[in-house]
Amino acid sequence: MFLMATSAIGPGFITQTTTFTAQLGAAFAFAIVVSILVDIALQLNVWRVIGVSGLRAQELGNRVLPGVGWVLTALVVLGGLVFNIGNVAGAGLGLDALLGLDTRWGAALSALLAVAIFLSRAAGAALDRIVVVLGLVMIAMTAYVAVVSDPPVGAALRNVVAPGTIDPLAITTLIGGTVGGYITYAGAHRLVDAGVTGPQNLRSISRGSVSGILVTAVMRALLFLAVLGVVAGGTALAAENPAASAFQAAAGQVGLRVFGVILWAAALTSVIGASYTSVTFLTGSSTPVRVRNALTVLFIVVSAAFFVLAGAAPVGLLVFAGAFNGLILPIGLVVVLWVALRRRDLLGGYRYPRWLIGIGLLAWLVTLFLAYRSLSTLGTVWS
Repeated sequence: MFLMATSAIGPGFITQTTTFTAQLGAAFAFAIVVSILVDIALQLNVWRVIGVSGLRAQELGNRVLPGVGWVLTALVVLGGLVFNIGNVAGAGLGLDALLGLDTRWGAALSALLAVAIFLSRAAGAALDRIVVVLGLVMIAMTAYVAVVSDPPVGAALRNVVAPGTIDPLAITTLIGGTVGGYITYAGAHRLVDAGVTGPQNLRSISRGSVSGILVTAVMRALLFLAVLGVVAGGTALAAENPAASAFQAAAGQVGLRVFGVILWAAALTSVIGASYTSVTFLTGSSTPVRVRNALTVLFIVVSAAFFVLAGAAPVGLLVFAGAFNGLILPIGLVVVLWVALRRRDLLGGYRYPRWLIGIGLLAWLVTLFLAYRSLSTLGTVWS
């Protein structure tokens, strides 16, 4: 649950939420609620099919149509590697805001900490504990700033049911940022690795999928309220780092340091989530744990080395990877829904609920729009 949630809560998550809050004000509450409902529909289906079958997404893809799993793997690994460079950069920026440490040193030290987690003897337990602790730290500190900024909560609640503005771009961006790319499969693959599979574990699987989205939703709502209090007071956010300026405006230097902790924790957990999930697509259930951990360490090292040598996240590549990430949701979800509809043999004879397939199909239509909008950004890479 926390692996999926903290994978979603990265530097991009923080920037997206801050930017849209500054643009839409209290009306952004409506976009948050709609995106949460779509996210739950997506995750309920993805986690249930993967969890009940005990097969990873790429294994299911190859069982449905040979080769589809490898296409999905290529998309996830490419997007995960490029975005991990951005996650490493975010960790460096977080330590810069917190301690004034050079971003390259901060990025390198954060990458070393992530490597240490996967090199530990109990890597699986360490992974589970660190994402829970850092997830709770992020939520607690964001809640503090949300209280200090004194947001207009009443206006936000009114806009949930009667929004002053409805922005489809904001909704689709939030969906892609919460369950896009590798994030869709982070928690589900962790369940498979932990052996929480089969129809007998259906309650735990369903509860975990919804809880992961709700944890993300709590963080999104708190961050929204924290920034809303600042912009409602008339403060203009700095264009180069709107989130940092919002936290500083709300709580002065303490707010800036708190932002540093939140950004660092968000980036580090996203580094862990992106690396772990990408490697689960490159390996199988029979791959020794030692090999999986070694590949994960290599994934982190390559990401960190690229940022440290370049000194900046590759903006063009991030846009390119974002466009490819838009393809992952519709391809992966169509595999999941096909298994739910036609491949009871892969689900151990489990009869899949028709209502769940129905909301999954509706969510799939949303992902098609996401893919179309995502691919339309490819031209910006070359411009």
